[in-house]
Amino acid sequence: MSSGNAHPRPETERKRTDILRAAIETFGTKGSVNGTLNDVAEQVGITHAGVLHHFGSKQNLLLEMLEFRDRDDVAHLASRRIPDGPALFAHLVATAQRNAQRPGIVQVYTVLSAESVTDEHPAKEFFEERYRTLRGEVADAFRELCAQQGVTEPDTIAQASASILAVMDGLQLQWLLDPDAVDLAGASEFAIETIVNGALSRGPRLSSYLNDPLP
Repeated sequence: MSSGNAHPRPETERKRTDILRAAIETFGTKGSVNGTLNDVAEQVGITHAGVLHHFGSKQNLLLEMLEFRDRDDVAHLASRRIPDGPALFAHLVATAQRNAQRPGIVQVYTVLSAESVTDEHPAKEFFEERYRTLRGEVADAFRELCAQQGVTEPDTIAQASASILAVMDGLQLQWLLDPDAVDLAGASEFAIETIVNGALSRGPRLSSYLNDPLP
């Protein structure tokens, strides 16, 4: 993804970090379309070509910016990674709370993730791996929660894990379109709690409420 060396020199790494922080500021304020590499370069005191030297393209910079944001989100944690077990669900809610303060970054993520479904898109591999990893981590959190509460592990963990991620991303899209109508943090917390509780103590199937039962 990066045009740099596998093990960049300390001064190169510092410059890349400066560029990434400037990118968060630029694209976080202006979005991925209106924000430019020139805007980023001016903040760091280098040229447009200098940004390209370190990242190769705007697309690469945006992707590395998202990875940098993920690392920065857990920098305050002792493990410097997202929590394991049930604490992961609280972390997801806290992430939604932070995202409500950075609409530009959420916009970048939403646009790139949607575009990545197209053939040969440069972000496709990034988002495939991201969702695969997150689904696995949420599923592990479900299993640990079941063990702690002494309940039988439901056979819907995979569906519940994918649903949590889908709801979070879907709420972000609705919030971007109409932020006054959608409480991103509150709705995310409600959805995650509902899915977790529903998976652990599943009630009647939806088909029981319908005149024409689902197959």
